[in-house]
Amino acid sequence: MMSKRDHGLLAPGVDAPGRRLHAPASRARPHVEDRLAPPETRVEYLDGAEMFAAPADAPHATQHFDLTYVLGAHVARGYRGAVDMLTRVDEGSDYAPDASVFALKPDRGGRRRLEELAFEVSDKQALAVPTIKARRLIERGVRRVFCILVKHRRVLEWSRETDGWRPLPNDAAIEDPCFVRPLPIQALLDAAASDDAAACALLEKRVPALEAALAEGEARGEARGEARGEARGEATGEIRMAQEAITTVLRSRRVQVPAEVARAIADCHELSKLRRWLKRAATAATAAEVVAGPRRRR
Repeated sequence: MMSKRDHGLLAPGVDAPGRRLHAPASRARPHVEDRLAPPETRVEYLDGAEMFAAPADAPHATQHFDLTYVLGAHVARGYRGAVDMLTRVDEGSDYAPDASVFALKPDRGGRRRLEELAFEVSDKQALAVPTIKARRLIERGVRRVFCILVKHRRVLEWSRETDGWRPLPNDAAIEDPCFVRPLPIQALLDAAASDDAAACALLEKRVPALEAALAEGEARGEARGEARGEARGEATGEIRMAQEAITTVLRSRRVQVPAEVARAIADCHELSKLRRWLKRAATAATAAEVVAGPRRRR
């Protein structure tokens, strides 16, 4: 937005000192939706020169897919993601970042706002072109610009302080108000990590369908747990009844039950064995024969 005092341009949501970008006082910049490039074509303009945005081959194309996949999952409420959305940067530049994030609420004129985040994917293309684009976007007011180097498996962020690219550690994450949770750098480079990051982001968003599925899964788990618990309870009850029946039969026959035999019966939790012992208890001469079995005659 243009200040009447110093004609400065502020990035969306930024009002800190040192973030002000100055433009000539004679005329305002074109609106971001004022077109030089015909929409729905592969034509872009950079500093007045017409460029052709060629289709991509793998792995450049697959990197585009992974970027938009994980980026879409992380976009917070109140923001919107876009792919290849044209942005009028200045008088002679009108081009589309590979992916971007902008505030969903339109400006006072009812038109869409400038993106806050912009992402470029670079494979065989020289880094010079993404560098010029990043510089122009930052000058226009975009808060943050990133570049994914497909061949080198690196992610760069444009630095205002050095007016150049700054590599980000692969184990780091991009924290930003546009995201529901920090976006792991590795998720931008690896498809498997993208799945994990997207799932975590969707859980953070509390997507209704996902919440319902999780609740249903928890309910099923509880039901299975209760059924297993009931089964274990019934089995435990049968074991205790069998243990008590053995000692009851022996004592009713006035057969003494030594402490070691009582411990052996109490320590046995195998129902089939307890049932065999119960049959022996009806005829055994001693309690020891019940747990050891009758001696064989020679």
